[in-house]
Amino acid sequence: MTSTGMNMNSRHRGSFRMRIYERENFGGQMHEMMDDCDSIMDRYRMNNCMSCNVMDGHWLMYEQPQYRGRMMYMRPGEYRNFSQMGSMGRLMSMRRINESCY
Repeated sequence: MTSTGMNMNSRHRGSFRMRIYERENFGGQMHEMMDDCDSIMDRYRMNNCMSCNVMDGHWLMYEQPQYRGRMMYMRPGEYRNFSQMGSMGRLMSMRRINESCY
């Protein structure tokens, strides 16, 4: 499942920054990320991530910890409700798309 088509030719070389939220519409706990996270439960004690604001960079977000399960591609923008985008409703790990991914 992808929210948009992934264009692998547009490589991001700048900084990475994203705010993740526990609930839909940017509600609940918020954490700002600038690097990969293999489990939001282990790092932030969050059991849900249901919305986010990608400010810099391109990211892959996964339904399960350890970068497992279905994924969604996220480019800069506001994502208010993952369940309306076709995911199971929550995402549990995320990683940056950078040069090492190519």
